[in-house]
Amino acid sequence: MNGFHLASRSFFARDVLDVAPEILGCMLQRTDADEVVTIRITEVEAYAGELDPGAHTYRGKTNRNKTMFGPAGHLYCYFTYGMHHALNLVTGQPGQSSGCLVRAGDVIVGTDIARGRRESKPRKVPLPDVSLARGPGCVAQSFGVNLDNDGDDLFGGQWTFLIPDNGVVLPHRIGPRVGVSGPGGDGIDFPWRYWLPEASSVSTYKPGRA
Repeated sequence: MNGFHLASRSFFARDVLDVAPEILGCMLQRTDADEVVTIRITEVEAYAGELDPGAHTYRGKTNRNKTMFGPAGHLYCYFTYGMHHALNLVTGQPGQSSGCLVRAGDVIVGTDIARGRRESKPRKVPLPDVSLARGPGCVAQSFGVNLDNDGDDLFGGQWTFLIPDNGVVLPHRIGPRVGVSGPGGDGIDFPWRYWLPEASSVSTYKPGRA
């Protein structure tokens, strides 16, 4: 893709708060059964493992979250609210259990494929393009992923991660994470949601419930 090149694993093997803003504007691509979907990432949230009361891994390693404790550059996929899946990009060093939740993006390649997956149930009005990957569950559904993809390697198999050639971090905003309650939802101590202000695919902020 013009203007982009393949990332290296070292891109992810850094502190999650350094990686998160640099993910904005990057391309995440999945090739599955000759179908290709590429999403330009417009919104992410950082989670810092056992230092972060908002993280799945705050209380340690479980069978569900074990991928987060592994090498950087893998996908942590989980099922949430009994409704949808979500994707995290594992960062840092093994054992740090940090990662970035992909909250939203623009579908650049494979719009019809993503729409077919998102509109698996009949709809009266077709989804606009901007809504195809607006929210973490929509991102996962557009890619057609499930728990079988937990642990997938971004540097082998179906996935590709592309970063801009110029290496410039795009102008962005920061704020509290969506739906995180308790101390981890404090936007002063944990302003760890990052988004591109001009992107209409960015999801709507909702505070966590007490």
